[in-house]
Amino acid sequence: MSRVAVVHDWLTGMRGGEAVLEAILGLFPDAELFTLFHFPGAMSPAIESRTIHTSYLQGLARKVRDYRELLPLFPGAARSWDLSRFDLVISSSHCVAKGADAKGRPHISYCHTPMRYMWDRFDDYFSRPLQRIAAGALRPWLQRWDVKTSRGVTEFVANSEFVRERIRKYYGRDAVVVHPFVADAFLNAALAGERSNEHLMVSALVPYKKVELAIEAFRQARETTLTIIGTGPLYEKLKRSLPPNVQLLGYVEREEIVKRLARARSLILPGIEDFGITPLEAMALGTPVVALRAGGVLDSVVEGQTGIFFSEPAVDALSRALDEVESRSWDRAAIRAHAAAFSRARFERQFLRVIGQYGSGR
Repeated sequence: MSRVAVVHDWLTGMRGGEAVLEAILGLFPDAELFTLFHFPGAMSPAIESRTIHTSYLQGLARKVRDYRELLPLFPGAARSWDLSRFDLVISSSHCVAKGADAKGRPHISYCHTPMRYMWDRFDDYFSRPLQRIAAGALRPWLQRWDVKTSRGVTEFVANSEFVRERIRKYYGRDAVVVHPFVADAFLNAALAGERSNEHLMVSALVPYKKVELAIEAFRQARETTLTIIGTGPLYEKLKRSLPPNVQLLGYVEREEIVKRLARARSLILPGIEDFGITPLEAMALGTPVVALRAGGVLDSVVEGQTGIFFSEPAVDALSRALDEVESRSWDRAAIRAHAAAFSRARFERQFLRVIGQYGSGR
């Protein structure tokens, strides 16, 4: 099978899903890339250099305030490509990419998550009344479409055991788990000898990340500080009510993130992640993780060795976990060694093992 099509929801910026996409494309040098829309220049050179096919939504996406307003059109656009000339279809999906019509060819779907906003996190994404009414009217139809098109996937690959369970719950399908990987830039950075006085959050500022929970934990008298890196719709609201020992930096270049994360007392994750690349990045720098005991982070963090879990999304529970992470002596080299097991080479081997059941594709 020499002809491979790779389908990704959209190309608007480099995040964890796009890092996985880049690795998949690296395995298939001649693969062509299909996406709903592409903002040129937003991706890595390795992705930008590919043959990229966009959908009929390309012209609309730059004309709307938020491209997610086009959500009702996504399913039709994802089904619009003629992929019949390809021997293998690989989708990298968190929205509708897994619904691409493979025309009976083998279709391997790397599922970052079933559509969060149409399943279990609807309330987090649609909080404004009019928006909620419109999305609520669309929701049953989109759920039916999501389940129906899942039957066209030959095999699902999940990024965590948590997502594997979500695939079982919503699609009635099993999945092979192939974890994402941590970038070499984090594994190759020097381990910091001294720690700063700050704990760190690196997160989109959206409701389900539970940033406010971390802020409230530091509103109590603490000798350490919290620094939050990230942007999102909650930025202005959060900035108006920060206690003196919390700072919100907004967007920060990757080099600065590495520098701060390498010296931080911990990385805090108060929300539920599907997998979570940031915890791996922290551990690659020898920094322990303080996380809610839920979601994909259970696949990557080892309690007492690479981090501390707290069992409920409550200020007191998080505060106790922070006290514990500060009181322990951490083996930074051992934390890094654990993160190093989540390498790109390991990802490639495991993903090719799945693909190998259907031919090499190369």
